[in-house]
Amino acid sequence: MKITPQCVVALTWTLKDTLGTELDVLDEPVEFLVGGNDLLVKVQEALQGYKAGDSLDLHLEPEDAFGDFNDQLLFLEPRSLFPNELEEGLTLEGNAMPAGCTPSMPKDAVYVVTDIYPEHVVLDGNHPLAGIAIRLSLKIEAVREATVAEIGAGTCGSGFFKLQTGTDVLTGNSTLH
Repeated sequence: MKITPQCVVALTWTLKDTLGTELDVLDEPVEFLVGGNDLLVKVQEALQGYKAGDSLDLHLEPEDAFGDFNDQLLFLEPRSLFPNELEEGLTLEGNAMPAGCTPSMPKDAVYVVTDIYPEHVVLDGNHPLAGIAIRLSLKIEAVREATVAEIGAGTCGSGFFKLQTGTDVLTGNSTLH
């Protein structure tokens, strides 16, 4: 079966930056809905017409991957608003920020604690790979028809790229989407 919109692909991959530094390796196949919200648009477009067993290499500029770095998503917040257990690298959901944080912070963002100072905390709402061109070597392990439930949900439950980080001390979340 060839890949078309509204099918499910099982992929493995190696993700590198343009200097060849390995950023992520997916050794075990994970299923993604093509035509849904699981994959980047350029990846979905590139997969069209391929079948199980095929491989392809993609180069994605930031605007086609995780976006350009946006300095408007950096926030300096009072340290006193956060629990003592706060550590660099932890993630915080934008909709669960403590009262007193900058009111204009986007609520749909996930923030990474990048620096902790005695009086302030630096929160970064950019994706960790924002501003980075990437090279993605994909192998298509399997292709199948999507179920009605998967099509209705727009997902197989897998996002294109999830980073495991420290647990969000405010919500208990340990995945950055």
